Parts: sequence; C-alpha cells; structure tokens
Amino acid sequence: MSTAGPVTTRVEPAELLYGRLLASVAAGAPAEGRVRLAGGGAYPLPIDRWLAPVDAVDRAVLEHALEPVLDIGCGPGRHLAALAASGRVGLGLDLSPVAVRLARARGADAMLRSVFANVPRPGTWRTALLLDGNIGIGGQPGALLLRARALVARGGRVLVETGRPGAPARRHRVRLESQGAMSPWFHWATVGADALPDLALAVGLVPRERFGADGRWFWQLDRMR
Repeated sequence: MSTAGPVTTRVEPAELLYGRLLASVAAGAPAEGRVRLAGGGAYPLPIDRWLAPVDAVDRAVLEHALEPVLDIGCGPGRHLAALAASGRVGLGLDLSPVAVRLARARGADAMLRSVFANVPRPGTWRTALLLDGNIGIGGQPGALLLRARALVARGGRVLVETGRPGAPARRHRVRLESQGAMSPWFHWATVGADALPDLALAVGLVPRERFGADGRWFWQLDRMR
C-alpha cells in the first residue's frame, strides 16, 4: 500500500502563475503552461514564442504601427523590442511583474498597469496593439476596443489579432494551469476575423484592412474622429 499523501494543487493569481511560467521557460525549463476552458478542453500557452524574437508575421504586423505605440498586454516584450530596434517609441502595459521585468531586460519601456487604469498620455498614442489573443482581455472585447479607441489619437489605429475567419465572438471562463498549480477562473474572449468589424464599428473604430499570414489573422482599425 502506498503511503504517499494526496497530490495538492495550489491556487495562484493568474498574473503570478503566468509570471512564474515565463521565468521558468526563460531560465531554460520546458514550457508546460496551459489554458483550461470551463466548458472542457485545454490548449498550451505558447510561451516559447512569446520569449523568442519577433518572427516574419510579427514584423509584417508592426509595419502597420505608427509611433508612439501602446502595447496592451505586452508580455515579455518581443514586439516592443522590435519597435525599439527600428527606432520607434513604444510603451507596454502588463499585469505580470515578471513580464514587465523581462520586457525591460530586452530594452523595452514597460510598466505594471491595467489598460483600464490610469494610462500615461491618453489620446496621444498613434497605435495600440492587441496581439497574441489580447482582444480577449477581460472577456468583453467591445469594452476593450472602446478603451483602446480612447487611448489613441484621432487618425490613430488599433492593430488587433483575431481568430480565424468564420469563428464567432465568444466569452469564456478559463484558468491557467501548470504542474501542481492553477489560477482561479476568470473571463476571456475570442473573436473571429469576420466578427471583429461589427464590434469595432459599434465603438467608433473603422475597419480599414484585414490581413493574415501563416494561419494568423489581423485587422487594422482606424479612429477617424
């Protein structure tokens, strides 16, 4: 008979568990984080990609970015680092202290801040980024797009990564998981490429261009007034 005690799973705030996973992979450990859907199923967090330099698809998206750039949910800062390397000014926002530290180590300007809190220089950013699924932040993409519109200047733009064409806009309950740890459930959203224009128009953003590469899809939304 085994004398081992029960396996326990500790509960950590999502931003702390996410940060611990980032730090672990940055130190050379294999990526093990995943997102669990309340309705069933899970998928891995692409932490290796987030920690790597930008790829060709990222570079193509950033060609649409006018400075100064606000990266909402910047993570470990690969987009900001690429912008800095090309001489463009940017600021990242993230809720994870580890993500902010890693972004700064790459030479990026990043701060520990929610997009719904007091963001520096509102109404002056020429581009806001919502990449790597960050349209899902808070589980209310309409409210997030409205906030992004308020942060960019007239004539500015919001660059959004979406799901595949044909996929709907959906709100989910999710949690982060790793070996021996999980976060509480929180709300997230997914938005397909065809579903984004109506959400954008409802908050005063004009869908200007849809483009995609390597199975990833993006929209440029313009603030005209």
